[in-house]
Amino acid sequence: MIKDYKDLPFTLTVEQVGELLGISRKTAYALVKRKGFPAARVGKRIIIPRDLFIQWINEKCKSSW
Repeated sequence: MIKDYKDLPFTLTVEQVGELLGISRKTAYALVKRKGFPAARVGKRIIIPRDLFIQWINEKCKSSW
């Protein structure tokens, strides 16, 4: 079980993002394709830098209140 964001790996997979957010794999793939989401394609893989993902979450939380 992850207790702190620093326990996350340096980069996340789409599946890990889905699990962390409690969304389906399909929804997670749709999310990473959205403009402004911090994802990059490396070869055939899609990676999400942990720190940028946390920053994205924080920004979304601030803007929704």
